[in-house]
Amino acid sequence: MAGHSHWAGIKHKKGKADKQRSKIFSKLSKEITVAAKLGDKDPSMNPRLRSAVQAARSANMPKDNIERAIDKSSAASGVNFENLRYEGFGPERIAVIVETLTDNKNRTASNIRTIFQKSGGSLGTQGSASHNFQQLGVIKIDKSEISDEKIFELAIESGANECLSYDEYHEVQCEMSEIYNVKKNLEKIIVNFISTEIEWVPLNSIDITKDSKDSIIDFLETLEEDDDVQNVYTNTNFGNI
Repeated sequence: MAGHSHWAGIKHKKGKADKQRSKIFSKLSKEITVAAKLGDKDPSMNPRLRSAVQAARSANMPKDNIERAIDKSSAASGVNFENLRYEGFGPERIAVIVETLTDNKNRTASNIRTIFQKSGGSLGTQGSASHNFQQLGVIKIDKSEISDEKIFELAIESGANECLSYDEYHEVQCEMSEIYNVKKNLEKIIVNFISTEIEWVPLNSIDITKDSKDSIIDFLETLEEDDDVQNVYTNTNFGNI
């Protein structure tokens, strides 16, 4: 498989900064509320909610915040959030997929379009960028949980397609239809997970020049900072950044 985008790794490191903590908590709370509203309020009976709660715990979100977000789902009956996907090309024509969770798609579309245009990029139609990616189940595990050798063996035994180890976490990849079966097998050994999600993984990553690195990271971070944006995927290879 082609190399995965290292943007996920950069975000993982940056996500520990206190100045970004409240923004991360806000996004996680929204996902927890929506997951609880759409399904069972018991995480063990609701895979989407279970994944959202695990992601919140991995980000060190206080238990009270998690419980409030679940409780909020009952009060949010009049608010309808939509999952919307935007595709386009950023600086240096990098392919980008932006996943949003919004209660006002006009506001979100306008904000996303503006961010792309200010970077010198452009929004495209559905499918314009996504053909550069494939959707896979991606399970992230902190490196402190298990060694590189053991996670590789466990991942293959659990039915995964691929296992990659980065500086701070392991990443297990599988067919998206198999993600919860693989997760159940991993849970026999592993207790704590960073996240369990369906992600857009690039088929081929493109290298960038040192000169364009800062402008690309600024563009991706600006997208991430928008309140309606939940996930950003790119086919950029950041190498050792």
